[in-house]
Amino acid sequence: MQRIPLFNPFQAWSALALKTGEMLVASAEVIRHRSARLAAAGPLPNVRDRREFNLMGQEKIDAAAASAFAAGMRLMAINQQIGTMVLKQLISGAGSAFALAMQPALALSGQRQAALLRTAMLNSGTLASKLGNSAAQVAQHALRPIHAAATGNAKRLRKL
Repeated sequence: MQRIPLFNPFQAWSALALKTGEMLVASAEVIRHRSARLAAAGPLPNVRDRREFNLMGQEKIDAAAASAFAAGMRLMAINQQIGTMVLKQLISGAGSAFALAMQPALALSGQRQAALLRTAMLNSGTLASKLGNSAAQVAQHALRPIHAAATGNAKRLRKL
């Protein structure tokens, strides 16, 4: 899966939608193939069919476990990144507020207020963009194992 640029939530969500679409098409192909195989096998499937039917369940469990693990790992990393950003913003704001409180002149105080507000607004926008992008990244990491299983099965079953 390609790397998503920082601070571009639209591109991150669009890439997720594309991968989801690919996975859905592959899943439909796999379901069609396996349903036909189940119907053809009847009540007494042969060894090859039984092996394939057992594989169906195990693949779902493995993909779901890998997906949950990937999402959890990404969430932990994002939690640390966002915590760091919030702490930086807090320290920056506290320093600016302290400088504002220590201004002796009213004219300088107005300039400091404008600078404090500008910094707070810019930092808040950056943090909001990061949050939107982070949610898409968690979803992409969670989708990756399921996408790989579905597309891999579709390729494998085309050969049968």
